Amino acid sequence: MAVDNKKEQEREELHRAIWAIADDLRGAVDGWDFKNYVLGTMFYRYISENLTAYINSGEVAAGNQEFDYAKMSDVDAEEAREGLVEEKGFFILPSELFCNVRAKADRGEIWKYPNGADMLLNEKLEEVFRHIEESAKGSISESSFAGLFDDFDVNSNKLGSTVAKRNERLVKLLNGIASMKLGAVKDHEIDAFGDAYEYLMTMYASNAGKSGGEFFTPADVSVLLTRLGTVGKTRINKVYDPACGSGSLLLKVEKILGKDAVQVGFFGQEINITTYNLCRINMFLHDVGFDKFDIACEDTLVNPQHWDDEPFELIVSNPPYSIKWAGDENPLLINDPRFSPAGVLAPKSKADLAFIMHALSWLAPNGTAAIVCFPGIMYRGGTEQKIRKYLVDNNFIDCIIQLPSNLFFGTPIATCIMVMRRGKTDNKILFIDATNQCVKVTNNNKLLPEHIDTIVGAFAKRENVDYLCRLATYDEVKEQNYNLSVSTYVEQKDTREKIDIKKLNKEIEEIVAREQVLRDKIDRIIAEIEGGQDA
Repeated sequence: MAVDNKKEQEREELHRAIWAIADDLRGAVDGWDFKNYVLGTMFYRYISENLTAYINSGEVAAGNQEFDYAKMSDVDAEEAREGLVEEKGFFILPSELFCNVRAKADRGEIWKYPNGADMLLNEKLEEVFRHIEESAKGSISESSFAGLFDDFDVNSNKLGSTVAKRNERLVKLLNGIASMKLGAVKDHEIDAFGDAYEYLMTMYASNAGKSGGEFFTPADVSVLLTRLGTVGKTRINKVYDPACGSGSLLLKVEKILGKDAVQVGFFGQEINITTYNLCRINMFLHDVGFDKFDIACEDTLVNPQHWDDEPFELIVSNPPYSIKWAGDENPLLINDPRFSPAGVLAPKSKADLAFIMHALSWLAPNGTAAIVCFPGIMYRGGTEQKIRKYLVDNNFIDCIIQLPSNLFFGTPIATCIMVMRRGKTDNKILFIDATNQCVKVTNNNKLLPEHIDTIVGAFAKRENVDYLCRLATYDEVKEQNYNLSVSTYVEQKDTREKIDIKKLNKEIEEIVAREQVLRDKIDRIIAEIEGGQDA
């Protein structure tokens, strides 16, 4: 326990130091806008150190104890390019490593173009990033690196109104990221870069309002979804998220089950290109090799990119709530094998159940899907009711969980989780009321480990527990017209004060009697006063 406390204390100290540096670096720039620079620079440092360590360890194992790739000449390093791209997926020249570029920039030195013209830091970084992406071209890692630095705009006014000011901030940025002690917790087996990334994304999202919540699922909710999807399992074949955002939810499997618990890989799709780039960066920072993830940037509902990879043993997702989609305006969608089984499409103005049908279609026979849902889809009528009927009649819904309000960044609504399975052993649906399983932290609610344990425990046992969960039969759900709201099935605990009517009546009688005694006294006093006046 003492070791765990020490580890957590070190982690919190590292987090505070990282946020202080990141917050100081942005200056007057909005944190959410500046996050791409901080996270992009962190990624540049990571792949530089990762490649250097990989090369150095090989040389040391071969007996070359004094070897240091960072001090090698570019000409000599070129000989290893092809092999390193094949093994690591990318290549960086020694002179373009983070440590060497930072050191030269910190000294105020400049670089030279081939024609002898001066090259400033912003231009050098642009060149370095282009070289890293180009190093993967033509290889199997090309898709993992293509456009990865697109959101690191070294010429943006966000960095400064003049080239000089931009370069001044870029130097500060490189030095700030270099000062982050990302190796300080390695002895305790914490993924330092990945942990720092997740912490920074949490802080940026919590300070960004609605925009932050669109791309990042809080860690406690991610843990809950993943634990629900992995009950009884120690390994997962493939994990998929159809609206993966920055990828934190995908990566929770290895956080919970352990390193290499995902045997084949991580698959996801994200429509926002900036977030798509952050997701790929997140994969690398969590030490996921280029050959073990496939993240696509497209509209999942109308242009899914992983037909050759489905089905998936685990699907976890927090898709956008009630967004518009093509729906019945696209005549091809009703015949799409993902949506056609229900016989109807989700409304054009509310795509929630389209994501549900998509996930179900790509779910493996032994798989579990745990998806955060907008509560309205559980009770609304029309085509949404018809889709719920299809899901219930075919016994795909395993559990519905009502979550507390105010868990997510930028929205106070109380969301729910739908858990789906194929090949269920009963035709019942478990309903869990988790609205009280939280603690208030600043302006938001949070799920603590004990709250998650309570929810997952109830999910695993599938037993009736007063005021917490109820196992409803198919007939009961059918009688409720396929209403899947948890409040329909789980009785709320009456927290109102119970009143003893007999005791209350007796107290009232005593009050009335005392009141009458007072009235009699007042009447006598008034009579005496009036009698004295007559005299």
